[in-house]
Amino acid sequence: MELDLTDEQRMLADAVKSLLDKRYDANARLALLQSDEGWSRDLWKQYAELGLLGLTFDEQYGGAGMGVGELAVVMEQFGRALVLEPFVATVVLGGQLVAAAGTPEQKAAILPGVAGGERLLAFAATEANSRWSLTDLETTATQSSGSWTVSGEKIAVLGGDVADTFIVTARTGDGSIGLFLVSGDAVARDAYKQQDGLGGADVLFTDAAAEPLGSVADALGHVESVLDVATAVLCSEAVGAMDRMLWLTVDYLKTRQQFGQPISVFQALQFRAADMFVSLEQARSMALMARLALADDDIAGRRRAVQAAKIQVDGSSRHVGQEAIQLHGGIGMTMEYPVGHYVKRTAVIAKTFADTDTLVEAVGAGGGLIGD
Repeated sequence: MELDLTDEQRMLADAVKSLLDKRYDANARLALLQSDEGWSRDLWKQYAELGLLGLTFDEQYGGAGMGVGELAVVMEQFGRALVLEPFVATVVLGGQLVAAAGTPEQKAAILPGVAGGERLLAFAATEANSRWSLTDLETTATQSSGSWTVSGEKIAVLGGDVADTFIVTARTGDGSIGLFLVSGDAVARDAYKQQDGLGGADVLFTDAAAEPLGSVADALGHVESVLDVATAVLCSEAVGAMDRMLWLTVDYLKTRQQFGQPISVFQALQFRAADMFVSLEQARSMALMARLALADDDIAGRRRAVQAAKIQVDGSSRHVGQEAIQLHGGIGMTMEYPVGHYVKRTAVIAKTFADTDTLVEAVGAGGGLIGD
């Protein structure tokens, strides 16, 4: 089992870090947050030029043919920079769903545009009363004269504010859950910014023309597999954000003066910074476990490992974030200082796809992580 990054993964990490260091400092990000669109289409084009938008797609569809390990490497760097572009919505969720469930014709029609930065996707699954359930759906897909339409409302659709194409979960007439492609021009959307600055929307589908993604048969397996991947790489993003929070805090302790000396000399603050480092390393180890678990053929075991990793990562990010805010004092809560932005992003990650209580219940119902 290989625990270190490969040479190719290190090169990928260095390339992404180099770009973000030049273009994504705290002031540049704050300017993007305050812009009309809230993210940079110019940077999106550069991601495409680096091959990041098609990283895991087959080469025949304009991708690089890489795996989840490379995707996790990119997401960790994005976490350090707090990237605002709709990468998770378009590439991690939308692109992975098309690659997993789409027909060869659909892949050829959609994935090259995604890889080239010309097409934005969004996965619309959550409904007002569904909580974290993937099966408690009121959105319906109806077939008439060989054509499909979708009706219903989805909430908290990540990237739904800018998506060109929606991938929608809907229940068909026979009771199964299918995935359907719906044009962004066929929906009504209420766009907004999440607490972390990323764009989202509540989307209304009213007899919207739709095309089944792949087979109309139950697509729940594809959705669950893609969410496993998305959860694992979100763990990596959170690790990148925690790493940055820790070292911002350490730098602040070394420069903040109290009683004529930097506050880093006070042992109590050193202990708290050390505890932050322990939490970070626990999260890093579990994020690695989640990534490695995705190669497991045992679907239930794989999912349990990913869920367990997310529990630890969410707990670590809460601890690191709270300590970072407290050790920075009042400045940590200001919009002009980056630490608060990192705390917001990790808090949103902790509520993405499932909260901690739901994950603990799921891992427990599966017999725990270690088992008998």
